[in-house]
Amino acid sequence: MNSEQKRGALVIIGGAEDRQGDCVVLREFVRAAGGVKAHIAVMTAATSLPREVGDDYIRVFERLGAESVQVVHTEHREDSEREYSIRTVEQATGIFFTGGDQLRIVDFIKGTPLDKVIHKRHEEGAVVGGTSAGAAMMPDEMIVGGVSVSNPSVNAVNIGPGMGFLPGILVDQHFAQRGRLGRLLAALVLQPAVLGLGIDEDTAIIVSGDEFEVVGQGAVTVVDETTSTHNNLQGLLKDEPIALCGVKLHVLPHGYRFNMKTHLPLM
Repeated sequence: MNSEQKRGALVIIGGAEDRQGDCVVLREFVRAAGGVKAHIAVMTAATSLPREVGDDYIRVFERLGAESVQVVHTEHREDSEREYSIRTVEQATGIFFTGGDQLRIVDFIKGTPLDKVIHKRHEEGAVVGGTSAGAAMMPDEMIVGGVSVSNPSVNAVNIGPGMGFLPGILVDQHFAQRGRLGRLLAALVLQPAVLGLGIDEDTAIIVSGDEFEVVGQGAVTVVDETTSTHNNLQGLLKDEPIALCGVKLHVLPHGYRFNMKTHLPLM
């Protein structure tokens, strides 16, 4: 069996997922991680309230039937070398990153022994999930921040190194709710990627191999910049509007799938 066949799914959530009712999105994360046999490690690096947020996810995942839920707090980079943190991830079938600030995830975890074991477990079949900041950090280059604008411009978005679970893709979250199409388009021009994915709140994509499926209450906007016929980036000043022609766009609600290799939606 090759590494692509063994690699676990990615569950990438646009933020503000339901944690009180049916929990449709989180339910699919638990199911993918093993259901009632799931061992979940909750990574709180992104949040400035790790105890409160960690306790909240313990409650939700235990209510959904996970066999065990452990929280891994990394409030400093040296925490990513702790034996407890590494052992917890080694035993996990599902690794879940909370929301907050995606830069904290990179600053505290990227390039550490904990980062290495997270990627190792993913290659071995563990599911990696994340919401909001935990979604933004999934690519090799991530959207760090920016402004919600109707028209893209160079200064609409900031880009930095991500955690590398979904190479060649850009992810933006809280997408429709915060009007982020302009900044995703700007990001795709500034940081050429295969696709841009804008994920609404209480909505997720479940990535398996070359395909993903949409689950949840909102939609996923897929922006395919590879079809672009023109942009005016060369010579553009940072506050001037970007022109972008020939981009292809798909809006996919719950139940739709998309092949990231062929760039085709699947009904």
